[in-house]
Amino acid sequence: MTATPPEPAPLRPGQPYPLGASWDGEGVNFALYSENATRVELCLFDEDGHETRLPLREQTAFVWHGYVPLLRPGQRYGYRVHGPYEPDQGLRFNPNVVLLDPYAKALASVESFDQGVFAYRLGDEREDYAMLEEEVRGVPLGVVVDPAFDWRGDRAPNIPLHESVIYETHVKGLSMLHPDVPQELRGTYRGLAHPAMVGYLKELGVTAIELMPVHAHLDDPFLLDKKLTNYWGYSTLNFFAPELRYSAACRQGDPVGAVREFKDMVKALHAAGLEVILDVVYNHTSEGNHMGPTLSFKGIDNPTYYRLVPDSPRHYFDYTGTGNTLNVRHPQTLQLIMDSLRYWVQEMHVDGFRFDLASTLARGLHEVDQLSGFFTIIHQDPIISQVKLIAEPWDVGEGGYQVGNFPVKWAEWNGVYRDSIRAFWKGEGGLASDLGYRLTGYSDLYQGDGRKPSASINFITAHDGFTLRDTVCYNDKHNEANQEGNQDGHNDNRSWNCGAEGETDDEEVNRLRARQQRNFLATLLLSQGTPMLLGGDEFGNSQGGNNNAYCQDNEISWYDWQRKDEALLAFTQRLIRIRKEHPALRRQKFFSGRPIRGTDVHDVMWFRHDGLEMTDEDWRNPHTQSLAMFLAGNGLKEVDALGQPRRDDHLLLMLSSSHEDLEFTLPRVGDCVEWELLLDTSDDTAEQVHPCGDKTMLNARSLMLFRCVVDG
Repeated sequence: MTATPPEPAPLRPGQPYPLGASWDGEGVNFALYSENATRVELCLFDEDGHETRLPLREQTAFVWHGYVPLLRPGQRYGYRVHGPYEPDQGLRFNPNVVLLDPYAKALASVESFDQGVFAYRLGDEREDYAMLEEEVRGVPLGVVVDPAFDWRGDRAPNIPLHESVIYETHVKGLSMLHPDVPQELRGTYRGLAHPAMVGYLKELGVTAIELMPVHAHLDDPFLLDKKLTNYWGYSTLNFFAPELRYSAACRQGDPVGAVREFKDMVKALHAAGLEVILDVVYNHTSEGNHMGPTLSFKGIDNPTYYRLVPDSPRHYFDYTGTGNTLNVRHPQTLQLIMDSLRYWVQEMHVDGFRFDLASTLARGLHEVDQLSGFFTIIHQDPIISQVKLIAEPWDVGEGGYQVGNFPVKWAEWNGVYRDSIRAFWKGEGGLASDLGYRLTGYSDLYQGDGRKPSASINFITAHDGFTLRDTVCYNDKHNEANQEGNQDGHNDNRSWNCGAEGETDDEEVNRLRARQQRNFLATLLLSQGTPMLLGGDEFGNSQGGNNNAYCQDNEISWYDWQRKDEALLAFTQRLIRIRKEHPALRRQKFFSGRPIRGTDVHDVMWFRHDGLEMTDEDWRNPHTQSLAMFLAGNGLKEVDALGQPRRDDHLLLMLSSSHEDLEFTLPRVGDCVEWELLLDTSDDTAEQVHPCGDKTMLNARSLMLFRCVVDG
């Protein structure tokens, strides 16, 4: 880039708010926050890469701002921020590096490490003294966007959490191998919005998709060196711009089109009655530790945006395992997060968020503080407090595991549920009491703080770990493709391969695996709380035993639609339909165990396989591997959101993880005269109606669900 840059455009004072680049139809206002900078230059780039530098001379409350007339959407820009380069004091300014605006709404390209994005000379261990003299490029430029979009007809589904069935998926992996999605759209926002994909999700019966990170992210150099990439995207570069790698428009040379494409996707999903929840990473950024690149925040105002070690501010607190932690104690960093959340709700129309490593956001000094500033601001915000808020309630720091401790209005990924249900179906005994809490919505965790059973986001599998198919096929992880010596990923998976490691032709093993997958899915969909499916589990998708496929942007992670287990898919659809048809499975209040309406029928009752009620000794017995749970309905007909009638029946759920068949006595409860079989994980075609007091065989390692039939 040696050509002479164009003449500087006229610059007006502009306004300090809103932050970022804002087009008003006649020009663009630029505003950048930096407390410690001594000088800020706005850098405008034309299509050939020629740069025009405009000093921002106006400063209001640490916001540097200016207005450039006649600029239009599509303009590429960045910043050069001047100040001391004193890492030992936590200051890392270097005007030789062009920095990305933290509020950029679109990016011109993905990052490139060809020219480097480091504010020090690589290879020099005294990086705090190695101030660069040459210019450095490589970070993507921001792009001015036109926010206008035709949202006419768009309506948020607003599905209550207790009626939700969440489907966790990846924008690229979901459609990349789908045969009915056009090749040029596969792996993109448009691919996800294709009628073939939307129709599949509707037919499956889920109510929301939870998308793994779609914020612009970084492909880490250590992965690129191994010819791998950051497939999962938990390395955020910018909290406003949608990831270009998932944009069909970007593939066609229109990176700004990614914003419009994402909005089109949301509108299409909403039209089908599906909510969109984003997995967001506000706990760290892709700039890493003190040896990491300078892309944006680090060079704009390092101590504002990051938690620095007080007695060694050259270094970063790392509660995330990624090298740095965002400084949510600083008002400006809190504003950045809140502005980002509001943008995705108001401008992109998403319906909620799942917060990665949310305990990090709650940290005051070192402890986790439920009443931290972040949660206080969320709670009072009239926009964000009204969407779905889901926490991953842990981080890697001391005391970071906080399941059950988040505030009212928050739901939580429940890792305790995952571990308990996996252990039960693996055949471990002595879990009866634990299983009772898990099936009924975790009153032990959530009842005392104003939350409801739906606060527990129940899951058996998620992106981080084995798929459901691999949970029943592998005892051990097989992560060799990650090139980390199989040392990465969890070692305690509570999985069981059913007698053979990996794929096998053994028919008996495969029959058991099929039943175990059904057991897991049935337990998940029939438990109180909010179920979350890992995308692909409904048809037996496998990652070949890789339980940490974060860097596998290939057939390991992409859904294999050609090997779809149609029987398992039909079973999952049936389960979701049963859950929707029976309100007793979606209670908004915790069970009390007390009689209802002056009868001897309790709202929840527990039975042994001989038909007698469970005793304290049964609950404590280390050999107990089976039980039956009675759920009382109100007996009344209701109308669902689509106007369809449904009856709130009494239900009976029987589970056994024993390796032996068990004869169960169907209990006599209230006015129930017969028990109609709705589901049997050992036999898809079973149809039975039994009088109360009759006996039925519950096959080894299986689950059955019955509906109470009353006279009249």
